[in-house]
Amino acid sequence: MKFDITHVAKQANLTLTDEEKTKFEKQLEETVDYIEGLSEVDTDGIEPTSQVTGLENVTREDEITPSLSQEEALKNAKSTHKGYFKVKGILNNE
Repeated sequence: MKFDITHVAKQANLTLTDEEKTKFEKQLEETVDYIEGLSEVDTDGIEPTSQVTGLENVTREDEITPSLSQEEALKNAKSTHKGYFKVKGILNNE
């Protein structure tokens, strides 16, 4: 299976060299081949599971810790507007 790594990189907002594109295309192909191979595993009679640890309702107390300032959070944003991240609309085809 071939992947358009240039398109994938663009969707992820990544700038890749030709060497990186070749490397990542190979890695993505290997990953997908491995996942497709899992479909050949016989799972008849195996109960589905959502987790394997047996732990239930494991939580921790909330702790107030220092966070990023608004300026720090926005400093690498591609686009901002009035102190917020600005992104293209997804619901009205903007």
